[in-house]
Amino acid sequence: MKKKKPNPIALLPIVVFLVLYLGVGIYFEYIHPVEGQMGFYVMSVVVAFMIALVVAFLQNGKVSFDDKMKICAKGIGDENITIMIFIFLIAGCFSGIAKEAGGAASTANLLLSIIPGKFAIPGLFLIACLISMSMGTSVGTISVLAPIAVTVAQNGGFNLPFCIGTVVGGAMFGDNLSFISDTTIAATKTQGVEMKDKFRANFRIALPAAVITFIILIVYAVVGREARIGTFEYSIPQALPYFIVLAMALVGINVFVVLGTGIVLFMIVGALTHSLSFMTAFTSMGAGSSGMFETIIVTILVASIGALMDEHGGFEAILDFIKIHFGGKRGGMVGIGLLTILVDIATANNTVAIVLAAPIAKQISEEYKISPIKTASLLDTCSCIAQGIIPYGAQLLVAASLAGISSMKIIPFLYYPYLLAVFVVISIIIDRKAADF
Repeated sequence: MKKKKPNPIALLPIVVFLVLYLGVGIYFEYIHPVEGQMGFYVMSVVVAFMIALVVAFLQNGKVSFDDKMKICAKGIGDENITIMIFIFLIAGCFSGIAKEAGGAASTANLLLSIIPGKFAIPGLFLIACLISMSMGTSVGTISVLAPIAVTVAQNGGFNLPFCIGTVVGGAMFGDNLSFISDTTIAATKTQGVEMKDKFRANFRIALPAAVITFIILIVYAVVGREARIGTFEYSIPQALPYFIVLAMALVGINVFVVLGTGIVLFMIVGALTHSLSFMTAFTSMGAGSSGMFETIIVTILVASIGALMDEHGGFEAILDFIKIHFGGKRGGMVGIGLLTILVDIATANNTVAIVLAAPIAKQISEEYKISPIKTASLLDTCSCIAQGIIPYGAQLLVAASLAGISSMKIIPFLYYPYLLAVFVVISIIIDRKAADF
């Protein structure tokens, strides 16, 4: 296979996307804010990527339009992209029916009801970790738990941004590890690795960060005063499917089987508890899968743009840059991590960041003989670090909106994402298979 000539100009579509998406977002978020509108959601990420795709098509006049269409089709038709899209759809169905059946709320309330009031905040962190691992979505977890965190803060006299920040941290823990999270799906399928292998690699990084976060919260609880946080209603049957799904995922059962089983269980439980009818069950699944459409469209657009940039030598230009500034396996891992973080800061979407950075990361890993499992772990972990901290990301914006506070007030209390960043760096430094810089 002929080696492509490095061509930095081939990266212009991404520059156009970043200028459009970031420029419009900054303008409407900070310069000319519109009441009731999140600035970084004025410009649709789909529209921004469509414009970037047009720019990609206008480049390299030596390649015909028909040939460029074939290049895009080849990129979209990649086996991992196809599997990823199917998983997104079934994960959306699962999320929709689980929410409609009351599973998420019941699970959270069940766990919160057995935790002593004094330890409500560390309890919120553990609950957020479990719920997000079961649901596979950090935003969904925050949507369920943020109102509960507000109640806990008010009834117990706790600092509200502290409670909300604790929930966000736990939500990012599960988003990073869950077998049905779109970030996990994107990271593993783009690198061609098994979810259970990526889970083990991530777990070794995420667990120490989570344990230290939990210890910090326990210390805070011990030195604090006793608090009454009230009572929360729950249904054990409605919560049970989540625990079954979580257990199935952890033992490494195929993700399609796990999600399919979860959907059937929630249909049965919903019918028995009268929280679902025949109509609402299928309506909720339809709504859940529809919620994944933007992610699917973005995946298709990014696959097309990536294929064209690769063909024009854009990825080779990035590889050359990394070779110049970073040496050895550790340098390659640092390059993958920084690339993912920068793309996430620019796009404010961790799944989009992974899909966009993945093909470049794959080439870096091949160049430096980095394990695909490690690459998938870095993609997922670093995107979750950035997404859990940026004040204009969906996670903090939703949390701040539900709590009625500024997202900036939450940032000092995001202990878990900060500690996760520390342990990512440590994991790169102590990697036994990596050569020195």
